[in-house]
Amino acid sequence: METRVVVTGMGAVTPLGNDVPTTWDGLVAGRCGVGRITLFDAEAMGISVTIAAEVKDLDPDEILGRRAARRSDRFTVFAVVAAREAVQHAAIELDDDVKLRAGVVVGTGIGGVSSLLNNHDTFTASGPRRVSPFMVPMMMPNAASAAVSIDLQVKGPNMCVATACATGTNAIGEAGEMIRRGVADVMICGGSEAVIVPVSLAAFANMGALSTRNDEPTRASRPFDANRDGFIVGEGGGVVVLESLEHAQRRGAHIHAELVGYGATSDAFHITAPDENGAGAAEAMRLAISGMEPEQVDYINAHGTSTILNDAMESKAIRQVFGDHADSLAISSIKSMTGHLVGAAGAVEAIACVKSLETGWVPPTINYETPDPKCDLDYVPNEAKKLDPQIVISNSFGFGGHNGCLAFRRWEE
Repeated sequence: METRVVVTGMGAVTPLGNDVPTTWDGLVAGRCGVGRITLFDAEAMGISVTIAAEVKDLDPDEILGRRAARRSDRFTVFAVVAAREAVQHAAIELDDDVKLRAGVVVGTGIGGVSSLLNNHDTFTASGPRRVSPFMVPMMMPNAASAAVSIDLQVKGPNMCVATACATGTNAIGEAGEMIRRGVADVMICGGSEAVIVPVSLAAFANMGALSTRNDEPTRASRPFDANRDGFIVGEGGGVVVLESLEHAQRRGAHIHAELVGYGATSDAFHITAPDENGAGAAEAMRLAISGMEPEQVDYINAHGTSTILNDAMESKAIRQVFGDHADSLAISSIKSMTGHLVGAAGAVEAIACVKSLETGWVPPTINYETPDPKCDLDYVPNEAKKLDPQIVISNSFGFGGHNGCLAFRRWEE
């Protein structure tokens, strides 16, 4: 008999708040976390984009202690904060026996880029002897997964997934598969990202991937709208605790939802552009809902980046999978409020899916004003909708052609 996998805990650090309740309240209210960049002066540097979705009011020294904070990249701090909240939310006691059967899969799209750049500046200005000996463990992509494992003292599988914007979704999906294979009872999984740094911002801007609505920060991210002009760089972390149903029930855990499906495919098309026919994205969705009827799905948390190509492709892929039922689906992109959290996006969006199942609300796509003929579905414009969904899916599509989809079902005792 197949092992069932359930969600028992959630943690998040986002531009809307530094925990899940604050983030969720912001999403349902349609609050936007995008604003002028405060981490550096983008305008003075000559960067064409000066807005982003930053995490606010988070003190790494207070969280990790000053010494450990100085040896941790910002993306690692986000992961540790989110993991601590998720484990506390799960009310799980990580005793010696549990720790041996508990693992970590926390991914990132880019990793400790600020640590690399800061040390490069030091090298250029002061020479090689001034480069930090902690640079490598700060910048390496697996730093966050390692830090979470060390912080929580869990000793099962420990891995880092790096599939660009699909990272958080793939991390949760692969962690669920580890439980199904029987190599762990508990998995702490998700994604983290901190790429609001000058060179990354400039690179994304020069690609033409970012919105240039510098004078309208809260109106800049507008997924599926005809006047969308690019995504907004965001940062943050999202972590969920997955358990086998047997393990969760044995300890009397509160179950928030069941992870009932996972699909992962590749476009095999282009390093940054999506395949416009949507075939890879559609197949990821089909895999995630394998064994279900498409009509059972009530809500899709879309990848919805606010770029011309991605939103049209995703809309086309949804129609391929769901046919006439696509017109009955509620579809929304929380990137309209959080910006694009890159490697953390899929994890935070998975949390939004679970909260939708728990509360009956689906968050809106804000800034939706002008319909696009190529995006002709119900994108829950501007106001949250009371829907009481039973099955929801979450899409993530990343540079490199990585496609991931998770399916969650409402938990009924």
